[in-house]
Amino acid sequence: MNMDDGLQPYTFEPVAILKSCYKTKFGIPRQPGLIREARGEIRFVPPYNQENVVRGLDQFSHIWLFFVFHQSIREKWKTTVRPPRLGGDKRVGVFATRSPFRPSPIGLSVVKLERVVLGGHGKVCLEISGLDLLDGTPILDIKPYVPYTDIIPEAVGGFANSAPESEALNVSVSEKAEQQFQVLEKHGRGSFRRLACKVIAADPRPAYQREAGRIYSVFLEEFEVVWQIEESTDKAIILEVKKQESKSV
Repeated sequence: MNMDDGLQPYTFEPVAILKSCYKTKFGIPRQPGLIREARGEIRFVPPYNQENVVRGLDQFSHIWLFFVFHQSIREKWKTTVRPPRLGGDKRVGVFATRSPFRPSPIGLSVVKLERVVLGGHGKVCLEISGLDLLDGTPILDIKPYVPYTDIIPEAVGGFANSAPESEALNVSVSEKAEQQFQVLEKHGRGSFRRLACKVIAADPRPAYQREAGRIYSVFLEEFEVVWQIEESTDKAIILEVKKQESKSV
């Protein structure tokens, strides 16, 4: 960095850590709000875990999250990247994308605020939905979403001017997975089936991994969901749901 220009590096510390349903990067939607069933919890860390920091926030339906792409940090960055929306074979400038591989690996997402939770022993949490963030993501800042200024009806979205197809894959369930989902429903986890099907239907596969017969896994909440692309490459079948060891943030 050229100090003669009056610029200097800045260091920020996280105010909170995200507990997300997404345990690995594979399966996370490429934008927020695409999978409303995706839920998480923002847990404030000391000294920010005070009730006063969120006073009045419950009057807003959505919030902006400023965060670190903590698993995408690299020593070197490139001026251009290949956006998935362009098939992964065309380059555009890094600042014309929301790629996590950037000079400053900072992200911005708008999510739905479901509930503000205030508990004892410094517990201050925000329950959110529609997120697109990895478990353990450091949150740098939180701001309320203000509709009268944040909504721009005449805005143009370039190569991402329309929403991606939410049902890119037709998802079915094997007999084994059906039994496993039914067990989860009996234990009050009926929403997990909807989450798993929505994540797979959105087709998280990169463009270079879309051959028929291939088996994939997505790690959601405390489960591994194993699925396969059938002979018709627009159809997927969930093979089984495996319980994983829980990990706390």
